[in-house]
Amino acid sequence: MAVTRREVLEHLATASDGETRETTIEALAAALEADERTIESHLHGLADCELARIRSDGSARVTITGEELLELELDELVIVDPETMNPNE
Repeated sequence: MAVTRREVLEHLATASDGETRETTIEALAAALEADERTIESHLHGLADCELARIRSDGSARVTITGEELLELELDELVIVDPETMNPNE
């Protein structure tokens, strides 16, 4: 079964709530039983929409915006377009 971007965001949020506040692509891939390239692609998509932050060392964490989106507990598909994130730039 393919892993969804939402599942990656949810696992990232759970990891971000832990003591270290960050996780790695490798750890997310292991937790979701998914390919690291798939997780990395999803993380970059989340980062483009300001829902996640990826550090230069490869660690990642959820942003406040990502946490707030999950707190909405929406059952339907949510589309976030990175082109509209910063319309004044």
